[in-house]
Amino acid sequence: MTATTPKYMAVQAAAIFVGAGLLILGVCGFLPGVTTGYERLTWAGEHSGAEVFGLFAVSALHNMVHLVTGALGFVMAHSYAAARAYLLGGALVYLVLWGHGLFIEGAANWLHFGLAAVMMLLGLTLAGQRDPTKRRGRVRA
Repeated sequence: MTATTPKYMAVQAAAIFVGAGLLILGVCGFLPGVTTGYERLTWAGEHSGAEVFGLFAVSALHNMVHLVTGALGFVMAHSYAAARAYLLGGALVYLVLWGHGLFIEGAANWLHFGLAAVMMLLGLTLAGQRDPTKRRGRVRA
């Protein structure tokens, strides 16, 4: 019996999982009923009046950013290195958004912090696997 390399490494699966979650979040932000105050949804700005799940203030631009970053997760999952870059780079972006949000009140700020923490955790812990695309050096005795 021979060992087979899995089609996706765990870090790639995590990129797909995070991407799917962001796509769902972005779509939900455009759905009346899921988004309370949908009639007050504005193009941009922190004070839209619309809240996805009644918790997180959203705007059309905010929802579109989630859609784009979600789709990017699927695109970047094609390789181990790209998936890891997506998770760590996305964590950095969401940390910057969280830092910006510290000056602006709103529950969405904590959503950005949570996304950053999860993406960072996944990018660092799952990347501990050996990259199957890189050749291992031979150990000489």
